[in-house]
Order: sequence, then structure tokens, then C-alpha cells
Amino acid sequence: ILTVLGNSAVLATAVKRSSLLKSPELLTVNLAVADIGMAISMYPLAIASAWNHAWLGGDASCIYYALMGFLFGVCSMMTLCAMAVIRLLVTNSSKSNSNKITKNTVLTLITLIWLYSLLWAILPLVGWGYYGPEPFGISCTIAWSQFHNSSNGFSFILSMFLMCTVLPAVTIVACYLGIAWKVHKAYQEIQNIDRIPNAATLDKKLTLMAMLISAGFLSSWTPYAAASFWSIFNSSDSLQPIVTLLPCLFAKSSTAYNPFIYYIFSKTFRRELRQLQCCCGWRAHFFSPDNSAEHPASMMWSG
Repeated sequence: ILTVLGNSAVLATAVKRSSLLKSPELLTVNLAVADIGMAISMYPLAIASAWNHAWLGGDASCIYYALMGFLFGVCSMMTLCAMAVIRLLVTNSSKSNSNKITKNTVLTLITLIWLYSLLWAILPLVGWGYYGPEPFGISCTIAWSQFHNSSNGFSFILSMFLMCTVLPAVTIVACYLGIAWKVHKAYQEIQNIDRIPNAATLDKKLTLMAMLISAGFLSSWTPYAAASFWSIFNSSDSLQPIVTLLPCLFAKSSTAYNPFIYYIFSKTFRRELRQLQCCCGWRAHFFSPDNSAEHPASMMWSG
């Protein structure tokens, strides 16, 4: 519910101010699309299976669920990687050079991200790697436990782990370390100035917001990646079902965090959200501006 409502609000505000969107903000929209796509295509089936105490639909639905999870998961990871790289380029470039990152460039990048994610998602369908149920039985993903007995699966998981997890994560960390160093040097140069320029303050806030989004995603998926990597080299019976279930639920919760981060750090998002009234008759009512500053996530939805 939080994922669908929060990311729908992000998409609605983006549509409302589409003509004013800056090029890097398109990546934020793409991240919201991936998050809401994961929630709509996967979570209802997982919830129904949980109530049923067993997976519903057989092998076909299992492959579908795993495919959607892999597709949207890789898309989110690569989108965050692209956000970090563009943020680094904008921070290290002059204003004239940063304007060269056009909407067409970002749209092309988004297209490549989806094609890259789709490529990795369909590889298990054509014989490189496998999809299968999770050890706790009410979710499906890459069949990690089969890889220690299969050279084909083992090569896939190592390649996927390197190209879709390790390299993007290292790139994200390296970019934000570079940005932090650049911002630190910039603040040292203007430390004798009583008033910090508004542009520098805004750049710092945008960088912090992007860092928190990336940190939230990586921290949510790290326990799941660790549990999955463990099952490659050990039998799935070596871990209790609850040990494999909790990292999976924690990873899926990553789709709900971003709208709250936007709301806390973006005045534009808060303003647009207050004015938002969907055509279906739902309206967001917020507390007074003074209280909303102290409680940025407090809101209620009423018909």
C-alpha cells in the first residue's frame, strides 16, 4: 500500500509538472515506475501465496514472479547507478557543461537500462541460469541452491552478481565519495563567506537525497544478497525458513522508502503533493505547514 500510494504520488506530481522536469529528474520517475511495477506485478501473488501457506499457480506463475522481480530489481539498481554518475558529472562540471545532459540523453539512458535489465531477466528462460521457488516456499526468484551443482548456473550467478550487483554498487559508492570530497573542498573555499550560496546549498541537499535513496536500496538488498550467496555454496536446508524469509521481505520493502525521502528533502514535491487531487476523487490532506515541517511524513488519505 505504501509503495503504490507513495510512488503513484511521485508519478502524478511528475506528470503535473512534466514541462518543468529537469533531465536528471527523469531517472527519479523511472525509479518510481520500477518500484510500482514491482509492487503491482509481484506483491499480490506473494500475499495470496502467504495466506495459502503454499505457492499458487505452479511453475508458470513462479517463473513469471521471478522474471518480474529480476527485471525490476536490476532496473532499480542500474537507475540508481545512473543517478550517481550523473550527479557526479553535474557536481564536477560547470553550469554550461551540466546543461549538456539533455532530456534526450537521459531518455536514451533509461531505454538502455530497461534493455539491459530485460536481457538479464530473460537469460534464465533461454538456458543460462534457472528460476525457482525460495526456500520458504511462498516466493520465487533465481534458483540459488541449484548453482553449486551446475556449472551453467554457477557461471550465470557469478556473472550476474558481478555485472548487476558488485559493479553498480561500487560505482555508486565511488561516485558519492567523489561528490562528498568535491563538496567538502567547495565548502572549504567558501568557509570565510558568511552566507553560503543558495546553489551550493541546493546541490548539497540534492546530493544527500540521492545518497539516502541509494543507501536505502543497498541496505535493504544486502541481507538478501548475503543469504542468496550463502545458498550457492551450501544446502538450502542449512538455513531456517525464517532466515531466508526476513531478508526477502526486507528487500521488497525498499520500494516504499523513496517517496518519504522525496517528501522530506524536496519542497517542490511537498508543494505539489498538497495540491494534488486525483481524478478518482482521492485527495491528500496534510496538517498545517508548521506541523508538517516537524512531522514530514504525517498525512492521511480520505475519500
